[in-house]
Amino acid sequence: MAITKKQKEFYDYIVAYNSEHGHSPTQKEIKDHFGLKSFGSVQKYLQYLNKEGLLETQWNQRRSLEIKSADVIDSDSDQIPLLGQVAAGNPIEAIENPTNLITVPKYLLKGGFKYFALTVKGDSMIDAGILEGDVIVCRSTKEARNGQIVVAVVNGEATVKTFSHQKKTIELIASNKNYKPIVVDESVADFKIVGNLVGLLRSY
Repeated sequence: MAITKKQKEFYDYIVAYNSEHGHSPTQKEIKDHFGLKSFGSVQKYLQYLNKEGLLETQWNQRRSLEIKSADVIDSDSDQIPLLGQVAAGNPIEAIENPTNLITVPKYLLKGGFKYFALTVKGDSMIDAGILEGDVIVCRSTKEARNGQIVVAVVNGEATVKTFSHQKKTIELIASNKNYKPIVVDESVADFKIVGNLVGLLRSY
């Protein structure tokens, strides 16, 4: 399960409304509560929550939302920052936005460490099972071992690759034969490891 902060706000509102009134809110009440301009936006959020098994929608009824699981988010998952996009291909800028959160299963998160999530853009890690649009969950760290899949920043841009340290150079290796390794040597002014991969979230 992976829901964003805004999706959780929708879910929490529906749960609270149902608890207070004994029935679910209408789509108009949801739209007005969140100040949305169209019913399409409401339906998009509801469809995602329905797909995640948190709601069940009966489209032929006015108050059609049935809460399927009121405790699953709090008991089995936690929220971590969703920082932006990371390139699985040519590096792109990672946009940090710590006010945007995503809910992830707690089993991915070990105590004592900080975690963040990034949305993957590109196809250079497809042979490692990392596809464009996936959300990767990463443990914050400045260190890496050979063979680990890491998030690295190269000259101010973030990329996800397999880490390889060979003598005087570091290589960030793609899992796609169409991409050459990114070589980190004395010509690279800015390089750092910011995290390593611990999990992956995907919506079908």
